[in-house]
Amino acid sequence: QVTLVESGGGSVQAGGSLRLSCVASGWMSSRNCMGWFRQAPGKEREGVAFIDTATTKTDYADSMKAQISISQDNLKSTVHLQMNSLKPEDTGTYYCAEEHRKCYGISFKPDEFTSWGQGTQVTVSS
Repeated sequence: QVTLVESGGGSVQAGGSLRLSCVASGWMSSRNCMGWFRQAPGKEREGVAFIDTATTKTDYADSMKAQISISQDNLKSTVHLQMNSLKPEDTGTYYCAEEHRKCYGISFKPDEFTSWGQGTQVTVSS
């Protein structure tokens, strides 16, 4: 079982930046697909950014790819999401997710991921 703990959320003004982190503990395979989803109030959870921990290949949602970057640390147990030029519509709860497989072939829908963090709130004011 994998435990994921997010941090780094907060309140910022439009145009600001935040860096979210997700620390994974427990059993990790040699290759994992890790990433971030977000859920705005009243909306479905949507995929934002993902990284294959073996290849470091990344995938981004079209709606955010110009303003975000996902990375991992050398131990592959922590992933970071750098978000710049934040807009009020980026407000929501951001969740870290992990699946014991390569990212290739995943549709980046919530039901494709088994392990989830508790979420960290991001609020962007205008």
